[in-house]
Amino acid sequence: MNILLVSATYLEIEPLLTHFKFIKQSNQKLRHYEFGNHYIDVLIPGVGMTFTAYWLGKTLTSKMYDIAINVGLAGTFDDVVKIGEVVNVISDRISELGAEDGEKFLSLIDMDLLEDEDFELQNGEMTNTIPIENKYSETLKKVKGITVNTTHGDETSIEKVKNLFHPQVESMEGAAFLYACLLEGISCLQIRAISNKIEKRNKDNWDIKLAVKNLTEKSLEILKTL
Repeated sequence: MNILLVSATYLEIEPLLTHFKFIKQSNQKLRHYEFGNHYIDVLIPGVGMTFTAYWLGKTLTSKMYDIAINVGLAGTFDDVVKIGEVVNVISDRISELGAEDGEKFLSLIDMDLLEDEDFELQNGEMTNTIPIENKYSETLKKVKGITVNTTHGDETSIEKVKNLFHPQVESMEGAAFLYACLLEGISCLQIRAISNKIEKRNKDNWDIKLAVKNLTEKSLEILKTL
């Protein structure tokens, strides 16, 4: 199977890569590995939607993949989702895509700027309609995500986005990944480990080490059973 694995940073995926056999590196962002009977291309585009969209688009035009998996960390709005827990993000949206009208937020729908033919967006939200079938990914909690350019760390903005979209997690790349996979028709999965609660920024409450450890373990379980 030809698999594309996408992770924003090396930090999030480094322990997982130690289980793969390195083959070669074709550019500054894309490395090629073997794992069992699979060929795995690992794309590390950098943090944010812009880098993810460019490098993912470039990669998907150069090779056909059977599946694509986005692995990374996330913050959570939901007290039920615990720090260190690995979740399956089944829907995502770019929460800041719109305009401010005083204290009111106007979405692309509100401004009549969403094209009818953009069938992957349902009121601005994307749902993974072509998920990877896997017994381990099915055990993960399914959550609703948003993708942002600026992670939330102010009580007022946190409450505002919760009231608007009712998200459970946020990342800085997920929607770009999901949109590309949906349009290309590639079965995909976005799994993220929770490193922090979304609150006023306090790194003392974060546990990146635990999140990366659990993300590595779950990713291996999934890859071994594909």
